[in-house]
Amino acid sequence: MKLFDTKIISISNQKGGVGKTTSSVNIATYLAASEIPTLIIDMDPQANSTSGLGIEIQNDIKSIYDVIIKEVSPEDAIQKTSLDYLDIIPSSSQLVGAEIELVSEISREYMLKEALEKIKGKYKYIIIDSPPSLGLLTLNVLSASNSIIIPIQCEYYALEGLSQLLNTIRLVQKRLNSKLEIEGILVTMYDSRLNLSKQVVKELEDYFGDKVYKTYIHRNVRLGEAPSHGKPILLYDASCVGAQDYMNLVSEILTKNEK
Repeated sequence: MKLFDTKIISISNQKGGVGKTTSSVNIATYLAASEIPTLIIDMDPQANSTSGLGIEIQNDIKSIYDVIIKEVSPEDAIQKTSLDYLDIIPSSSQLVGAEIELVSEISREYMLKEALEKIKGKYKYIIIDSPPSLGLLTLNVLSASNSIIIPIQCEYYALEGLSQLLNTIRLVQKRLNSKLEIEGILVTMYDSRLNLSKQVVKELEDYFGDKVYKTYIHRNVRLGEAPSHGKPILLYDASCVGAQDYMNLVSEILTKNEK
């Protein structure tokens, strides 16, 4: 039975170290904390979203690899997390080889999209932590998504590689998923004391306008510590700056989606 009009949002940037996984985990967590049924899918072979939510990767656990490559039903791969409204389809190191395995498949860019049709309607939001590359796995993610959030860190080379990602998005819109939209641009690792942070934000706002979220994710030690404890920031230190930032961000995302 279809309970919700599901929205699938991917968090994507092929540049590493921009807060992609941290954002995926914590956006999903605060959606769930708002009592919104949410699923997070870990499409990154490094499986940091999986471990960051305290899920141990074991051989007998079905992963997103099994769903895409072995055509296991996504229902059989869903795991409960420590939050009532948050489920996860975990990643697996086997995903590293999935790019090669997908090459010979018919409709290879749509394997994820087709699999997710079976669970659409069960969740209000599906958040996908994308791989840190622009290969076939990422094309699967973008083909399955309604929209994409692009995290960009406030550093000198922040905008490097962004044009490559935007070209990929345009290509996907043209050939694979005409309805794909940019949900928002998320500024991460922001430090108000640095002119560089302000400069990066200005450049982003000049180019993307109101697509840039008003909420910036500040540099925060506690955000960096939380994953090693297998906890999202809400359960690790709900009063820290990073937790407040993600809470405000999710509030902003929900407000935009209610319009």
